Amino acid sequence: MDKRLLDILCCPVSKTPVRPATRAELEAVNRAVAAGTLQTVGGAAVSRRLDEALITTDGKVIYRVDDGIPVMLPEEGIGTLQLDDLPAG
Repeated sequence: MDKRLLDILCCPVSKTPVRPATRAELEAVNRAVAAGTLQTVGGAAVSRRLDEALITTDGKVIYRVDDGIPVMLPEEGIGTLQLDDLPAG
């Protein structure tokens, strides 16, 4: 993802900056997706694996990236408290 874009993106709710999710973070998210236990902030089940994502620098919310486009809608965020095995990024 373009560094200039990353420099201006932030969580639409908390205004916390975001960074690309690490491979280990994506693996933790995708394990929860496979288990069927993950929901968005809006309450929708997350049923599709994430190949790319952004995570707030405080590690509280993950936003998926679809075809290189960050989906930064508040209701589409994924709260990380649902992930027991999320590694520290």
